[in-house]
Amino acid sequence: MTKLLPGVLAMAAIVVASNILVQFLFGQWLTWGAFTYPLAFLVTDVMNRVYGAAMARKVVFSGFIVGVICSLIGTQIMGEFGPLVTFRIALGSGIAFLSAQLLDVAIFDRLRDGGWWKAPVFSSVIGSSVDTALFFFIAFSGALTGVLPGDVAWANEALPLLGAGPVAPLWVSLAVADWGVKLALALVALIPFRLITRKIIAHAA
Repeated sequence: MTKLLPGVLAMAAIVVASNILVQFLFGQWLTWGAFTYPLAFLVTDVMNRVYGAAMARKVVFSGFIVGVICSLIGTQIMGEFGPLVTFRIALGSGIAFLSAQLLDVAIFDRLRDGGWWKAPVFSSVIGSSVDTALFFFIAFSGALTGVLPGDVAWANEALPLLGAGPVAPLWVSLAVADWGVKLALALVALIPFRLITRKIIAHAA
């Protein structure tokens, strides 16, 4: 439990911070939460490298529980256009987080014996891609309007992709921008990943 605690606390802090910061815009296509949420993959990968896949999955499930609690609280807080967290956003967030993080753990574990950078890069890039695709499609796609409750007409407004590309629903631009940040941070996170894992392993030796 002592080994698990730092990972659980770090994951919880990231999930809570991201749920708060997602309410604040950064430019036209992003929120501040886009810059904190990808750190969840860093925490998962560090725990996986140091303590193994089973321990990493426990940290993932703890983050999922915290996320569910944040979503439940968000559904009770009314903003200018209704609840801060709608059912579709809560559902998309939960499914995307759990699916992407568990996939990250599995891929990392499969590649752990390769070069030190290979497992965190491939697991984070693939996990982040799945996370983005699942969340934005479930939360905002007009294709699910007849299945899931909630008004997502605003997210399906046809606009040039990222303001300059082919015409696509607004949510696609939001997803592409979010995905780009996740990929960039997956590469940047290699530095703290290497430093943190080496320090923990050296300290435990």
